[in-house]
Amino acid sequence: MAASKGKPADQAELFSASTAKEIQDILWKAADKLRGSIDAAQYKEFVLGLIFLKYVSDAFEERRTELAKELAEDGISEEQIGDFLEDRDEYTGAHVFWVPETARWSWIAANAKAQGVGKLLDEAMDAIMRENAALTGVLPKIFNQDRVDQKRLGELVDLISDARFGGSGDKPAQDLLGEVYEYFLGNFARAEGKRGGEFYTPSSVVRLIVEILEPYEGRVYDPACGSGGMFVQASKFIQAHRGRGHKADIAVYGQELNERTWRLAKMNLAIHGIDGNLAGRWGDTFADDKHPDLKADFVMANPPFNIKDWARDETDPRWKYGVPPKNNANYAWLQHMISKLGERGTAGIVLANGSMASQASGEGEIRQALIEADLVACMVALPSHLFRTTTIPACLWFLSKDKSPQGARRLDDRRGEILFIDARGKGEMIDRTERILSRTELAEIAETYHAWRGTPSAHEAGLTYADVPGFCYSADVEKVRENGYVLTPGLYVGAVAEDEEDVEVVAQRINRLTQELYELFGTAAELEKTIRIQLGRVNV
Repeated sequence: MAASKGKPADQAELFSASTAKEIQDILWKAADKLRGSIDAAQYKEFVLGLIFLKYVSDAFEERRTELAKELAEDGISEEQIGDFLEDRDEYTGAHVFWVPETARWSWIAANAKAQGVGKLLDEAMDAIMRENAALTGVLPKIFNQDRVDQKRLGELVDLISDARFGGSGDKPAQDLLGEVYEYFLGNFARAEGKRGGEFYTPSSVVRLIVEILEPYEGRVYDPACGSGGMFVQASKFIQAHRGRGHKADIAVYGQELNERTWRLAKMNLAIHGIDGNLAGRWGDTFADDKHPDLKADFVMANPPFNIKDWARDETDPRWKYGVPPKNNANYAWLQHMISKLGERGTAGIVLANGSMASQASGEGEIRQALIEADLVACMVALPSHLFRTTTIPACLWFLSKDKSPQGARRLDDRRGEILFIDARGKGEMIDRTERILSRTELAEIAETYHAWRGTPSAHEAGLTYADVPGFCYSADVEKVRENGYVLTPGLYVGAVAEDEEDVEVVAQRINRLTQELYELFGTAAELEKTIRIQLGRVNV
């Protein structure tokens, strides 16, 4: 594409871009030019911080224009209008951050060449945090550094200035900026590989959890919130099902261990207009629970899999169903989330597949206790390659504190039953390493759950539940007991496709048998010695 006269190629492309995707791609390529001059650990904050600054500035200017129009229609004089336009209450009362003049994007763009773009950006971040308590300590001040290529930074600022975020069809500026922010998060996760999983959960997995839980109202909690994707998707779900004008009647609570990721989450929620309580600072959920008294209606989480080094306290009251092993935190996450559920709370949790069948270090006993307490509502086996950032196979646990009919909600009585869904055959590979679940597949899985549970949405759609061989099965607790309290869907739904070997089930059985042998003989050394003796390879 040829550049327009007087404009660099990137800017010329941007002016001709007609879709959000085109704008995202162009901005990503432009931002990527800065990668070599910025500390890799700071790169996400650097670029997303710019996008956030553009958002708060645009939102401020939109409110300013709207306010001026309202005042003029009310017959207010121009002199008085000027005073009202600088009244911070007129902005904060409309849930818009107050942006001081020197932090407004138009001012930065106009003065960048004369005063130095990096210096102005750091000062703008500092000014916004100083004027808005909710953003204290959140925004990055890393732009005025010697190693940052100031010329390329200036070009990126120009591009973001020209992006015209509010001028893409009928989408509000907030929606378009939110999409750009999410696009960048996804690209950063892909670029960082395994480490990207610390802050990003694939969108189709998040959507599936939200579609099943249906968090229309109440308290929503994520104890490992990453960049806040669960909360954003919950808000989108409400808008999609009840319309944009419907205010989300949810209160958001979250916690994040990583300082930089916590900052990303705070910015992400602000860009999407979500008031969230992510605590005053980051912290370890096990060692420093930031919401100790919370009882949530919904818990949604993708905690890190199989953590070996975690803050384990054997006396912790959260371990009601058994003390989790010190070398794996999976069952610590499950019990922490159960401890946060209200009387009729429900939870959707992403965990490694091993959590469904492990017998190691007492995990089997904890799982048995959870099942006997009737806390497990549904298990979903996910297809491979959904998580670009890890090769570990994953599943979804859906927990419920109350599986009774619950009166006016017309839910079916599912006490003593567990729904198993085998979705391993779902999804489409979008490249060699990543799979996504389509809207149709997401709807099929979610509707299966709602038909089984008898939710209002299932009644409205006329859905009824029936077992489908190879896909879903409703098992009573006695059948689960017969299977040794193993929760792998493949054991219950029936035969999978003939050419699809159930490798995961085999692997789980091998692990279980190996663990039992170790426990029988005490230690690996004793096991080896015993085998050698039996084989006559050593003298007794």
